[in-house]
Amino acid sequence: MTQDPVIDLLKALVRIDSVNPSLVSGASGEAAIARALAEHMRGMGLDVHIQDVAEGRPNVVGVLDGREPGRSLMFCGHIDTVGVAGMAQPFEPAERDGRVYGRGSQDMKSGVAAMVDAARVLRDSGGLDEGRLIIACVVDEEHESIGADALVKKWYADGAVVTEPTDLAIAIAHKGFEWVEIETEGRAAHGSRPREGRDAIRLMGRVLTELDALDHELQSRPPHPLLGTASLHASLIHGGRELSSYPDRCHLQMERRTVPGEQPGRGAREVADILARLSAADPEFKAASRQLFARSPYEIAADHPLVATTKLAVAAASSAPSAAPSAAPSVSGMSFWTDASVLGDAGIPSLLFGPTGAGLHGVEEWVEAQSVITCRNALAELARRWCGTR
Repeated sequence: MTQDPVIDLLKALVRIDSVNPSLVSGASGEAAIARALAEHMRGMGLDVHIQDVAEGRPNVVGVLDGREPGRSLMFCGHIDTVGVAGMAQPFEPAERDGRVYGRGSQDMKSGVAAMVDAARVLRDSGGLDEGRLIIACVVDEEHESIGADALVKKWYADGAVVTEPTDLAIAIAHKGFEWVEIETEGRAAHGSRPREGRDAIRLMGRVLTELDALDHELQSRPPHPLLGTASLHASLIHGGRELSSYPDRCHLQMERRTVPGEQPGRGAREVADILARLSAADPEFKAASRQLFARSPYEIAADHPLVATTKLAVAAASSAPSAAPSAAPSVSGMSFWTDASVLGDAGIPSLLFGPTGAGLHGVEEWVEAQSVITCRNALAELARRWCGTR
């Protein structure tokens, strides 16, 4: 068993059910884990702030101030998880072969444990000479990120690290997304009377054909150097009432994944253009669309000082006598969306750095214990270097 305070904290967090109630009806939410983290950080001597985002769903922010003014650094991680369907013992952390298993072990209680314990390491080594370290534990990233939205209205930093799992790579970009709903309108009629009916599901077939062509076109464009191409997929579809009737409505919800450089609302406009073309080709074609939700892609310049300082910190932590042998830290992009986009949109330069694992949202989720320790040490070193530079 790995003997290190950060692994003890990780296991304690995994034991707490923090399934997002916006994803799973009746789920526990983040209240219990927020209380545990607040108590833990107070015990470390941090100045702890509770930010109520929604009923029973608080952000927890711990602050470690240096002895002199300096640059501020934020570590940000979400404390909610996805559901646990199909998992035998999701909240019983098990350590086997150097891995810690359980819901949230990778996504992202390991990152949260690493950033919180980095503050302990700093405290035990005498604290910060300069600057300020902000430890932000936020709710709801797995749904709409209401926690990060609330956080940036109150808190700012000169730089930030979102501790999502990156396999100890420094990620400087990730994709965004748009959710778009489309409805085709048919005409209900008895199935034996085709002259009276209009099939909304078959009309949606025309839309799907156009979306398929658009996806092929998106994926044939020159790729982003770190993220590849934009894409889209049909996510949910339903329509019709019974076998013997022409369906008068068909609903489709789709997702458009976006890359840096694409303008906000691009996916919704593409869908609107498709519907306009289909309507022009057939005056009886009736359809409407609307954007349900969207989050922008994110990218920080590869030569930003935060990236350079993080490289130095990761290299120092990886070369320490207690660290596992590793190559120089790589710079990459992540396909999934993260709260770094919210921080970046609020003017906080951000990047991603977190432990190594697998089973993201799966029925067997794990994180490599040594990578959590290395991540913690790198974060502590980054805080020393970043906050100590005025």
